[in-house]
Amino acid sequence: MKAFTDYLYFTTNERKCLINITEELDQCVQKAMVKEGMCLVSAMHITAGIWVNDEESGLKKDLMAWLEDLAPIREDYLHRRTGEDNADAHLKRTLVHHQAVLPITEGKLDLGPWEQVFYAEFDGQRKKRVVVKILGL
Repeated sequence: MKAFTDYLYFTTNERKCLINITEELDQCVQKAMVKEGMCLVSAMHITAGIWVNDEESGLKKDLMAWLEDLAPIREDYLHRRTGEDNADAHLKRTLVHHQAVLPITEGKLDLGPWEQVFYAEFDGQRKKRVVVKILGL
């Protein structure tokens, strides 16, 4: 069994955005030299997540609008009592989830025909990271 760990770093210009990280994950799989296994991708910040879906601009806008409907920026969140203004980002991350486990088959990510992997940022504009952990043979 092989184990491989790498990190992806992000500093976004926007507070909220989606970044397609599929190519970077493919490169990690190549570096790991794992033919059969799993790739865990996990956002290491409580206001960011990992989303697997289609690389389609309308769908990405729909996701962000849906998240805003479910967890809008509001003044009355109890989290604001701590001096923070990002309660909505924590809630959006909860909805998207913080990680994904992706299969590796024949040395490549084994994604569906339209699947891409995204880093979902909900409180950006500072340095954050994603851990990529690959296990397999």
